[in-house]
Amino acid sequence: MKKRISTLQFEGTERQARQLGNIIEGCKKDKSMLMYVMQQAQLIYGYLPYEVQVMIAEGMDVPLEKVYGISTFYSQFTLSPKGKNNISVCLGTACYVKGSKQVLDKVCEVLGINPGECTSDRLFSIEECRCIGACGLAPVIMINDEVYGNLAPGDVEGIIDKYRNKN
Repeated sequence: MKKRISTLQFEGTERQARQLGNIIEGCKKDKSMLMYVMQQAQLIYGYLPYEVQVMIAEGMDVPLEKVYGISTFYSQFTLSPKGKNNISVCLGTACYVKGSKQVLDKVCEVLGINPGECTSDRLFSIEECRCIGACGLAPVIMINDEVYGNLAPGDVEGIIDKYRNKN
C-alpha cells in the first residue's frame, strides 16, 4: 500500500523543533541512530512531514532520499497527521466478506478524504487495518479506542456525527 503524503500545511512549533534538535544533536555523530531519531521525531510531531524529514536529513548529515526511503518503507512511520479522531476500518477477511469495503467507501465519502489522509480541520483521519480482533462483530470500525460492529454503510454518518458533536 502506497503511503500518502499530507497536503495539509505543516504546523510545527518552536518547542517541537527544539526537542527534535536536541535529539539530533545527541545522535548526529552516529549514523546508525537515524531510525531512532525518526522514531523520536514522529513521537514529537505525530507524523513525518517533509519539513521534519529535511530537519532530520540536514541534522544527521544524511541524504533526504534516505530519510524518505526509510519513512516510506517501514509501516511504523506515517507521512500524514492523525486526526483528533482516528478511524480504523478493518479490511480483514471476516470484515471484508461482510462488507467493510462499502463501509470504508462511505466513511471516505462522508469525510471527503481517503485512507491515509486527515480532514483539513484535523478532526478526523482514516486508515485501513487488517484485523482488530472483533471478527464476530464484522464489519467493524474503531474510532480512537471505541469499536463499532455489525455495521452497514448507512450507520456511518450517525457515528461520525457523534464525534463531530463532541468537538
